[in-house]
This record gives sequence, structure tokens and C-alpha cells, in this order.
Amino acid sequence: MKKKIVTFGEIMLRLTTPDNLRMQQSREFLVNYGGSEANVAISIANFGGEVEYITRLPDNALGETCVSELRSHNIGTKHILTGGKRLGTYYMEKAAAMRNSKVIYDREGSAFSDLKPGMIDWKEIFKDAAIFHWSGIDAALTPGLAAVCKEAIDTAREMGLLVSYDINYRKNLWNYGKTAQEVMRPLMTASDIMFGSEGEYAMLTGIPAPGFKAKTISEGYDLAAYEEFCCAISAQVPDCKHIYIALRNVMSSEHHTFAGLLYSNGTMKHTRVFDIDNVVDCVGVGDAFCGALLYAHFAFEDEQKRVDFSTAASVLKNTIAGDYNIVKVNEVEGLLAKDENGEVAR
Repeated sequence: MKKKIVTFGEIMLRLTTPDNLRMQQSREFLVNYGGSEANVAISIANFGGEVEYITRLPDNALGETCVSELRSHNIGTKHILTGGKRLGTYYMEKAAAMRNSKVIYDREGSAFSDLKPGMIDWKEIFKDAAIFHWSGIDAALTPGLAAVCKEAIDTAREMGLLVSYDINYRKNLWNYGKTAQEVMRPLMTASDIMFGSEGEYAMLTGIPAPGFKAKTISEGYDLAAYEEFCCAISAQVPDCKHIYIALRNVMSSEHHTFAGLLYSNGTMKHTRVFDIDNVVDCVGVGDAFCGALLYAHFAFEDEQKRVDFSTAASVLKNTIAGDYNIVKVNEVEGLLAKDENGEVAR
């Protein structure tokens, strides 16, 4: 059985202010690389899955460094395109206490954003693949990229791949005259697997979200309301077999609660509430969920295990600086076994 997963997106240079400084205070930045779909690929590979990453990079030292970074995580890179003028960049100011994190994008005119239909040989890329994963960020950048997403989705469906879609709504990226709903609603109907926060699902479908308000691990959430929410979403995407939803309540930048849902075959599976009382970096938490669920799709038959594993992996990402979720299967299993007291593993 084919098990290779293909992810498509933009990897960027991430510049983060050190020591929780504001942009105006910092005279230096911490440098690493990241991007939603690359983060997903790295999660899959860290768990031992087979994954290929598709993007376009400039023919310069930054582009070469991105490829080296991906290869260091055992990501397939042989179909990455070279061309264009520059690597996309984003600047990150981390949250502190009640101050929100802040991101400034510098992606216009990047090598990736200049992609157009016909530039990528999807049939060659998909011939040994089982799943194609993309996200709403891809389609948000330019009309040309939205068309590339449709081209990839149509080809994947024709070739019998499962299509995985992360809503990944970023309001600051939708600047070319169309709304996310206009572009994404026609594309989402081709999904076999969908992921998003409850707010993203509400934005895209127009269905009000119940609202996750749990403040402790002992506090439950309204499962009947969420089952109704999932059922209404499913009615809009009847061909989608697996609908994953991340639930998060943010009390402060360092203290969150988290849970996960999976709706499939007309039933809902849910996880316990996790209490994360020392958030290190919440960037890439949704990507960690996606990477884990795509790995779990092949690793576990049991759907409750799939959502438990994906949610626990996402919880662990909150403890890791940078974009990537650099955790192994045994670490996720340890958290699921309630080994979450922070003791030294000997």
C-alpha cells in the first residue's frame, strides 16, 4: 500500500526577536526556517513517515539552506523547483503575559508566490503518493497560487490520492480582492481529510462555533453542541471522511487549555482536556496536529487513537521553540499515558 504523503507550501526565513523583546527594541533576530506545510512534513518525518515537500525556492544561498534544512529532517526534496527572485520572510514577536504575539509577513514577490498553473508536474509527483496535503495559506497569497492549488487537487483526485486540507486562515494574507470564503469553499469540497480550529470552521462555513471555555483538565466541554457543530460542517462537505477540530482556550500567552475532536462516519470522537501552563512557542501548533494526524492515518486503525495522538502531539509542540514539532512517537505516547509531570526521563 502506498503511504507517501506530499505537502505543498512556502518555507520562509523566520526572524524572531530574542528575550520577548518588541520589534522596536530588538537590534538582532534569531534565525530559523518555517512554513505551515513544511512544518507538517517535518512532523510526519520525525514520527517515521515518508513525506515529500513541494515548493519553489530562489537559486541562492538561502534557497540552498532551506533544502539542507528539509533534508536534515529526512524530507524528500527532489521535486522542489528553483527560480524566482527571493525567499519569503516573516518577523515574529513572541507573546508575553497578556500581550499577543505579532507577525509581520514579507512574502510579496517571493519565488513561491510567483508559481502559476503548469509549472509543477503533479502527475510525476503523485505517482507513488497516497495523500496530498495543502492549506489555505497557499491559496491566500495570489490568484495564481489558488489556481495551482485547484490544479493539484484535481490531479490528486484523478490519480486516487486522498486530499488533506488545513483551513489555515490568515486574514492578513487575503489581499487580492477575493475573500477566503469565495476561494476556499469550492476547493474544500474535494477534501477527504480536513483540519482547523473551531473559529476557522465557523469562518469558512458560516456555522457558529460552540466556543471552548475549559480552564482546567477537570472541566468538561459541551459535547452535544460540538457534535451538532460537526454534523452541520459535514453536511457542507459530504465527501469528507475525517473532520478534525482543534479546541483551544487562551487564558494568557503562557497558559492554554487544549482538546481535539474527530468526526467521521457520522460519529464524534473527543479527547480529554490538556492544561498547558508553560507555553514556550505556540507557532506551528496546528501544523503539529496536522502532521500527527496524517502520520496516525497510516499508523493506527482506531480513530480514537488517531485523534488522541494528534492532539497530544500538538500539545507537546507548545513546549518547543521554533516552527517544528521535534517529538517522537514514544514522547507522544508518554503524554497519553499521563506521564506529564515534567520529571527527568531516565
